[in-house]
Amino acid sequence: MKKLLLGNEAVARGLYEYGCRFVSSYPGTPSTEITEFAAEYDEVYAEWAPNEKVALEAALGAAVGGGRSFCGMKHVGLNVAADPLFVCGYTGITSGLVIGVADDPGMHSSQNEQDTRHYAIGAKLPLVEPANSAECKEYIKAAFELSEQFDTPVIFRLTTRVSHSRSPVEIGEREEFEVKAYDKNPGKYVMMPANARKRHVVVEDRFAALREFAETTSLNTVEKGNGGIGIITAGNCYNYAKEVYGEGASYLKLGLLNPLPAGLIRDFAASCDTVIVIEELDPVIENFCKNLGIDVIGKNVLPLCGEYSEEVLREKLLGEEADYVELGAELPMRPPVLCPGCPHRGVFYTLSKLKVRVSGDIGCYTLGAVAPLNAIDSVFCMGASISALHGTAKVRGEADKFVSVIGDSTFMHSGMTGLANVVYNGGNTTTIILDNRITGMTGHQENPLTGKTLKGTPAPFMSLEKICEALGIAPEHIRVADPADLVEVEKVIKEETAAPCASVIIMRRPCALLKGVERKPALVVDEAKCVGCRSCMKIGCPCISITADKKAKIDGSMCVGCGLCSQMCKLGAI
Repeated sequence: MKKLLLGNEAVARGLYEYGCRFVSSYPGTPSTEITEFAAEYDEVYAEWAPNEKVALEAALGAAVGGGRSFCGMKHVGLNVAADPLFVCGYTGITSGLVIGVADDPGMHSSQNEQDTRHYAIGAKLPLVEPANSAECKEYIKAAFELSEQFDTPVIFRLTTRVSHSRSPVEIGEREEFEVKAYDKNPGKYVMMPANARKRHVVVEDRFAALREFAETTSLNTVEKGNGGIGIITAGNCYNYAKEVYGEGASYLKLGLLNPLPAGLIRDFAASCDTVIVIEELDPVIENFCKNLGIDVIGKNVLPLCGEYSEEVLREKLLGEEADYVELGAELPMRPPVLCPGCPHRGVFYTLSKLKVRVSGDIGCYTLGAVAPLNAIDSVFCMGASISALHGTAKVRGEADKFVSVIGDSTFMHSGMTGLANVVYNGGNTTTIILDNRITGMTGHQENPLTGKTLKGTPAPFMSLEKICEALGIAPEHIRVADPADLVEVEKVIKEETAAPCASVIIMRRPCALLKGVERKPALVVDEAKCVGCRSCMKIGCPCISITADKKAKIDGSMCVGCGLCSQMCKLGAI
């Protein structure tokens, strides 16, 4: 039976069919759905971890313990997991371990464009990359087999287009793989220097064997076509290349990207008059070819930045213009906005009004940086808001007002250590935790503060107040406020930013999109009272617009009755 599956859904199906027992991940677009779909199978234990480092360590422990395991994350999550990533290549595994990493060319939902292949090269781990949903499933089988054959974790690289596109997948039954016997082996698994030196030799010997394997594996295939053009490519770029060149070129489609097959590449290049390397992001394959002495066309004509498409290849390689017509006039800007009723909106409006310097973080609340709120000064990476602001405050002194803003899930991910640093080193910044009771940006995943696991079972409820107190914040400076009450929000922010010590404000209100959250009646505008002052527009709510006769109007189909706009209107028109 065949089904039309998302790439991520097909990866999860592969985990199910090929005996995976343990999945631990942290949600991150474009990888999130892998773990969500895997959790639907009763035979697979699946969990959300507080961060990617913990997730990989848990999956490594499960693999060493004898069960096939998987850990999923987006590309920037691999930065967080880099410590266990590099050591797990030394230790190896008992049963298969696959590390799924979804890169995001074009930065649809990310703060940078990094190429996971560099991590595989640096850690000397094999990396496989599928080109469609069918390969997403089947390459999971190959990755587990590769992992167990060579006693190594395997990186499974995806990109946004493969993760979030659909194609037919053959559905099969689950194969059970028993948990392997565990043998105490400190020489292999205790990475103290004396043991690690010996294991480094094993890593190099293993990688030499993997190079030989790369020359003959069915993951790397040659497709003969017409003419003298040869294309070396992988992943979704293979699909684009086929759309552009069809049977007019030959293809070396690489499924194993680390190590690359030197002999196979030489032979393929020798059979072609012209060799083109098509790969998104960095010239990994291209540089490898050049180091072999092969003259290729690559980044000299193709872009280093962004994702590719059929149109990009036609323009850059064939000099053809795109077969679509550009709109004659520019469309009005539609910047991304916080959702109607978002509990973060009132916080950012108040911070902007008070002209407080704000160190932001990664989450849907990053949208507090855009117009009309314009509240956030900087955003770096997960958990950096607290740590970075501490540094800013130390060099600028205490005259300025400083606030960091971080979500509840991000605080658990990597914010706690930043707050500990503030307390330990005598900082006096104010941390605002936006507690909307869920991991919002990636689509409402549970976290350690929600009281539920990924599988939906009850979990111990962790208290932000107690955590902050345990980290050294004085109880009287741990404040809880309702972000829908603008008067209260302003009062608490003023008081805590004036305090001569580190403080925490927990802005607590559930995400307006959560199931079960009360939706109040939509607000309406009394046109007789409205004078068109546009005060209500300052909060950037997508429900509110201005009519042709310069009156405010509220879209009742979107409004959830949060009441922020009514607090803005001094004339009582809302």
